Amino acid sequence: MAVPKNKVSKARRNKRRSAVWKLDAPAMSTCSNCGAFKAPHKVCKNCGYYKGVAVLKMDDAE
Repeated sequence: MAVPKNKVSKARRNKRRSAVWKLDAPAMSTCSNCGAFKAPHKVCKNCGYYKGVAVLKMDDAE
């Protein structure tokens, strides 16, 4: 029968049981207008376009 040689601390045990390390990185897609990375199904924060249509008016005088 397998018996642990040393005591596993509460912190080590809880780190192993946590699900934080199982999370995936958020999905990213490229904007069809400017090519910048954006979240899928969202308006591009760089140019203000969504599916080739200007949704937000962006200032280019930055």
